[in-house]
Amino acid sequence: MTDIAIKPAESEGRKFIRQFLKRKTVALGLLILTIFVLLAILAPWVAPYSPSKLSIINRLKPPSGTYFFGTDEFGRDVLSRTIFAGRLSLLVGVAVVALSAAIGVTLGLLAGFFKKLDTPIARLIDAMMAFPDILLAIALVAALGPSLTTVIIALSIVYAPRLARIVRASTLVIRELPYVEAAQALGISTFHIMTRHVLKNLLSPILVQATFLFASAMLAEAGLSFLGLGVSPEIPTWGTMIAAGRQYIGQADWMTLFPGVAIILSVLSLQMVGDGLRDMLDPKLRKDL
Repeated sequence: MTDIAIKPAESEGRKFIRQFLKRKTVALGLLILTIFVLLAILAPWVAPYSPSKLSIINRLKPPSGTYFFGTDEFGRDVLSRTIFAGRLSLLVGVAVVALSAAIGVTLGLLAGFFKKLDTPIARLIDAMMAFPDILLAIALVAALGPSLTTVIIALSIVYAPRLARIVRASTLVIRELPYVEAAQALGISTFHIMTRHVLKNLLSPILVQATFLFASAMLAEAGLSFLGLGVSPEIPTWGTMIAAGRQYIGQADWMTLFPGVAIILSVLSLQMVGDGLRDMLDPKLRKDL
């Protein structure tokens, strides 16, 4: 009797990853993002020069075999500064996503689950979202004083209402579902219901929104640094590098070109990954894939 080989069933996790990476745009976005993360982690070993090393004799040198991205007005290597600037941009993005998620998810859960808190929290969210993001961030940084911590706090306050609004809308629907009502009838604590039953079903939209907030935070940080409202000018950031290169745009366009390309690629890669996650985690969109 011939034995029939039975192929083991593919796990849900592997199936999700395979389908996720099947999209070329998502795979490309992940590749670009991975390169930026590795460069940020390995910056001290990858960068050919110190980002703060001055060499006036080599100022405004064009890209060459010695300086691949050229040098700035102080003779500093633009490639090294671009690599180290990515570390700060990624740090700001991660910190803003974590802090804004903590604030936004908490407010959204409270507003969606408790009817008495819904109106005041919803009005607060609407009021904050009425202001343009960058203007509100500029006002907060100007009031608190420019620094890395201030930028993170300001951007977290700016982007938290976006997440809170999504969590609130989903919580309003989930709290009326039969399994939530059954948990309440069994006497399960409200905190347990909110964290184990409600929040667990909100992970997909939170994860998708987090990728978009990550990209927005990196772009906003570059904008604040460009306006002189970010970290100290001595610390390399993509925004300060572009701002410094404005007056040399006619004779040393590489000073603004390479940091600008870095911003575009990093933000674009996050948008690609976010679009892929949204299509995969949304049941309605997943049917069309």
